[in-house]
Parts: sequence; C-alpha cells; structure tokens
Amino acid sequence: MESCNCIEPQWPPDDLLMKYQYISDFFIALAYFSIPLELIYFVKKSAVFPYRWVLVQFGAFIVLCGATHLINLWTFRIHTKTVEVVMTTAKVLTAVVSCATALMLVHIIPDLLSVKTRELFLKNKAAELDREMGLIRTQEETGRHVRMLTHEIRSTLDRHTILKTTLVELGRTLALEECALWMPTRTGLELQLAYTLRQQNPVGFTVPIQLPVINQVFSTNRAVKISPNCPVARIRPVSGKYMPGEVVAVRVPLLHLSNFQINDWPELSTKRYALMVLMLPSDSARQWHVHELELVEVVADQVAVALSHAAILEESMRAQQQLLEQNVALDLARREAETAIRARNDFLAVMNHEMRTPMHAIIALSSLLQETELIPEQRLMVEAILKSSNLLATLINDVLDLSRLEDGSLMLDNGVFNLHSMFREVLNLIKPIASVKKLLISTTMAPDVPELAVGDEKRLMQILLNVIGNAVKFTKEGSVSVTALVAKAECLRDARTPEFIPVATDDHFYLRVQVKDSGPGINPQDIPKLFTKFAQPQTPANRNSGGSGLGLAICKRFVSLMEGSIWIESEGLGKGCTAIFVVKLGSPDRSNGAVVPFASNPLANHIQSSFSGLKVLIMDENGVSRTVTKGLLMHLGCDVTTVASSEECLLAVSREYRVIFLDLSMPGFDGFDVAAQIRKRFSKRHERPLIVALTVSTDRLIRENCVRVGMDGCILKPISVDKMRSVLSELLERRTVFEPL
Repeated sequence: MESCNCIEPQWPPDDLLMKYQYISDFFIALAYFSIPLELIYFVKKSAVFPYRWVLVQFGAFIVLCGATHLINLWTFRIHTKTVEVVMTTAKVLTAVVSCATALMLVHIIPDLLSVKTRELFLKNKAAELDREMGLIRTQEETGRHVRMLTHEIRSTLDRHTILKTTLVELGRTLALEECALWMPTRTGLELQLAYTLRQQNPVGFTVPIQLPVINQVFSTNRAVKISPNCPVARIRPVSGKYMPGEVVAVRVPLLHLSNFQINDWPELSTKRYALMVLMLPSDSARQWHVHELELVEVVADQVAVALSHAAILEESMRAQQQLLEQNVALDLARREAETAIRARNDFLAVMNHEMRTPMHAIIALSSLLQETELIPEQRLMVEAILKSSNLLATLINDVLDLSRLEDGSLMLDNGVFNLHSMFREVLNLIKPIASVKKLLISTTMAPDVPELAVGDEKRLMQILLNVIGNAVKFTKEGSVSVTALVAKAECLRDARTPEFIPVATDDHFYLRVQVKDSGPGINPQDIPKLFTKFAQPQTPANRNSGGSGLGLAICKRFVSLMEGSIWIESEGLGKGCTAIFVVKLGSPDRSNGAVVPFASNPLANHIQSSFSGLKVLIMDENGVSRTVTKGLLMHLGCDVTTVASSEECLLAVSREYRVIFLDLSMPGFDGFDVAAQIRKRFSKRHERPLIVALTVSTDRLIRENCVRVGMDGCILKPISVDKMRSVLSELLERRTVFEPL
C-alpha cells in the first residue's frame, strides 16, 4: 500500500521574487523597531508634550508591526502547526492594536492640533522667572534687613546696647517668639543667659559649655537647627501644652585686643564665642527658610564686628584713662622731683657757702701757720689740719659736681689746651705723693698724641687726678704706669661697654689712657660697684685709705659727657689693677696760629715769692674771711686795705690800688655792681685797678657775669698761701686770672 502525501503541493516559487520579499520584510522589521527607539528619545527630551501615553501606544503598535514583518520571514516555507498558531496570534494582536490606535487617533488629533507648544514653553519660562524674581526680592529684603540691623548696631559702640538692639531688631524682622544671647563666663567653662527679647526667663541662668549641642553650633559658622528641648533652647517658661516652634542657634565670635597678634590676625586658639538662640512662634506650622537662616548668619557676623569695635574702644578708653592717670602721677612725681631737686640745690648752695667760708679761714690760716717756725710735732699737726681741710674741700667739690651732673646743669667748658702740658702738670702733682711711698711712676705718650686739643681741660685733669691718685693711694709698693695714645674708633668697641659706640670723624680723635698699678687688686665681682656713689670695695688695702667713694662715680659721668667710656680690669686680689678710659677730644684748626692754649698753671716756674709794696683793696662782708684774706696778702708783702661794704669800697677806690678783691656775696649792692661802677670811673684800662672776684659758688653763671661786667679774674674759696701767690703772679703778668669753676 502506497503512502499518501497529505500536504498539498505549494505553488511553484519564483526564486527572485521570494528573495526580494525576504529582504524587504527584514528591512521593514528593522525600521519598525527603530521608530519606537526614536519616540522614546523624543519623549525623554521633550518637556512640553502632554500626551506621552499615546506615544507609548503608538510605539507598541509599531513594535508589533515590525514583529509581524519579522515573522513573515518564516512564511516563505512550510511550517508546523505551532508556527501557524503564532503567526495567527501575532496578526490578530496587530490588527487589534492597530485598530485601537487608529480609533484613538481619530479622537486625539483635534486635541493635538489645539496644543500650542510655544505658549506652554513660555509659560514654563515665566514661572521659572517668577521664582527667580521672588528669590531676588527675598535676597533684597534680607539685605535691607541686614543693612538696617547693621546701622542700628553700628550706631553705638556700647556693648550692651549693641546686643540688646540686635535681639530687638531680629525679633521684629523675623517675627520671633523669643530670642536670647548666651555669653561665656569669666572662667570660660559655662554659658550664661545674658540677654533675652521678651525677658521671660531670669537672666543669669548658666549651662555647661561642653554640651554636645553647644559644641555642634560652635564648630560651624552656619546657623544650626537645634531641638526645642535642649538646655540652651529653654528660653521661655513652660505653661500648658503647646507645640514649640523651630529653634536655630548660631555662634557669635568675641574678639578682644588680646586676640590680635602679628599682622592683626586673630589668635584662633584663644577665640571665644557667644551663642545666639532664635525661636519661631509656637503652635504654628512656620519653618525656617534658607534666606532667614542666611540673615541670621550675616547678623551674627555683623554683631561680632560691632562687638570687636566696642571692645577696641573699651580697651582704648581704658588705656587712655590709665595713661591719663599715669600722666597725672608722672606730673606729680615730676613736680615732687623738681621740688626735691630745688631743695637739694638750695641746701647744697647754702652748704657750699657756709662750708667754704670757714674752710677758707682754716686752710688760709693753716697754710700761713705752716710757713712759720714750728717744732716737728707742731708741723705734723698743721700738715694734718691742711690735709684734712683739703680732703673736706675736695668732698665739697665732689658733692657739688655730682649734684650738677645728676640734674644736668653741669656743662663742659671746652677750649683749646696743651694736652702734653696737662699730663706733665698732673704727674708733677702726683709724684711728690708717690715719692713718699717710694713708688715708681712711668709715663708713656704715644707719638701720635697731638700737643693741642679741644676739650674741657679742668674736667679731663680731674679725671686723671682721680684715676692716677687712686692707683697711687692703694699701691703700697711697686709701680704705677700711665700710657696715653690715640685710638681708632673701630678698635675701641668692647663687649664690657656695649653702650659705648665710637664714631670716627675728621674733627675729633679718641684719647685712650691706661693706668696700671701693682696694688692689691680688686675682686672681679666688686668692679661694677666701683662706679656707684659712696661705694668702695671692702678690701684690707682700702679700709683705712679714706675717701668718699665719689671719685670714680664722678669720673664716669665726666667721661660720658666727653662721649667716652671708662672701665677697670683686675684678675683678682693681689694681682694689681688697670683703669682705662677713653674720651673724645677735638682737633684744633692748625692753620690758626693765633690760638694760644690755656694752661692750668702757665706760670708755675715764674711764681713770685714776694709782692712787696703791692697795694691791694679787699671788700668782704664777713669779718673772719676779710681778716684771713688780708693775712694771706700781708704775708706775701702786700699793702692791704679792707672794707666791709660796697659804699666803703667805692669811697676807697683810687689809682694807687693795683688790685681789688671783691667778695660777690655782698648784701644789696653786690660785687658785680661795684665792679661796674669802678670801670665807669676809669676810662683807660692801664689806669684802672685789676678787679678780681672772690666767690664760694661753683655756678658757671658767676664766671660769665664776671666777664660781662669787666672783671679781670674770678677765684674760688678757700685760698691757701700758695694759691694766692700763684693768683697774684698770673694776674700781674697777664692782667687776667680766671679759675675754672
């Protein structure tokens, strides 16, 4: 039995047409699948198309159509029953969806045609602009409130007014229920409730500063929302049941003058903060907006600036008050010091006058007594009296010099003098004392030491006598060497005298003098005390040496006036001592040959021993002083007449008198007036007597006034026989004699 073929034979295929259909269905399916992808992209990018769900349906329809065409690729051959069912189902679904889409398009096409896409776009843009304008208006309003608040808090520099005004203005601007400010206590461990808006809670309540909520607020400069139940937010009393409003807190930096360091940068480690707490009304749905928080933050910064300004003002006012009080105290101290200085000067002037007058009698009479026939014991007594009197006169001079040095009234009397002659004179005064102690004194003058110099010869000589005299006084045996040289400024800098800064000039030079002895030496620890007033090192060698302890103190001040320095070197007790000083002297104009240097005693080798027949007139109010001066002159062979008043002197003056000694401390018509009257009587100088002032004052004005009224000399009491002899010799030789005061 032959098998039966149940499948009906297919039409004979046209191979070329089937190939075209096959390719066409493939590309149609590919196109259908790409269209939904494009629609999806369009829907995502479009912001104004309202009917997106229609596009979804349309996309599904196209996908199904594409799937149908894709399935058709398999219909060109014989398939099984399953394939036919699938194809039938797909085509039925395609028909349903396509029909539904077609019917839907009929209804929505008019709506699609009525949509105005541009107007919708502009409407959206307008709404966006409205939102931006609202934000700008909010920012402007915030700025206006900030400016208003800033103006209010900047209108005063009182700290309490600033803080209270800030709370009031913030409460009014933001419609707050409560606003409070917590300030740090003095210990910095707690925050104290200092100011409140409604004053509902008592001020003074404190909370620990280490609370977590406080640390959270202090750690940022932004306003922070905090719980209404935290300790710093409980700024109103609890009454009944209510819903508390939102609370924010912000830190307020507290800057003071002590916080500012180099370049005015605050020191962050010591910065302290206050805490400002703001509460919205209770039982309301209102919340904090961003612009309100920004307003709070800006105001907190402005308050910090205002408080810093107030702190600076308070500090400056406090400093001004302290400065005023200090100025008043200084002015009072200055007045008291001036009063004390005047009292001291008055006392010294009285002491000087009252002591020099009897000292004049003691020294003069002792010197007269010394030149008489005396037994050895008497001569020793007279020499002891003279020595003690000279020491007392030196002490008086030292005290007066020190007083004038300390109050700044002593000025150097600079002039041209012979530097070499001055050294020789000092050594001539020291050598007799050294020879008694059998000490060898050697002098070395460097070749570059000029013969003439400009400076205060008397003060330089006083320095040399003090320094060399100390070396001789404290050295029992051995030698004393004196070295003088011109030192270069750059070689004089010494770590022991950092305040001494020599400056080299063409018109000046630095004289360096070194005095070295083989005496007992000085403990290095005692060296700084040597230049202190009334101070002497306690060594066995100087316990019985005498002295007031003023010599080196005065020398140091004289050296400072001469822009120099003085110091002492010693390796210790028993190893000798070296005193070194440097002074700045002027170089005279060597082209001026008419300059004659002044020597302290230029006639030392030409002093007359007798002035027999020399007629002298003495005017002195003090009877003892008048008698003593007369005795000195009579001892020298003079014919002496004495008067006790100015009137008697003017009546007695005549051409027969060669010399007139006038005491300046005369009552009423003083010695200056008498000298002026005498000069008027004699028109020719060679006919006029030589007028010499006798004074106990070391005031520089005395000498100036003597020169002004035309006197020929000025001599300081006390006066010994040798001094009077030298004065008369110089006066008769030069017709002038002015002792440096």
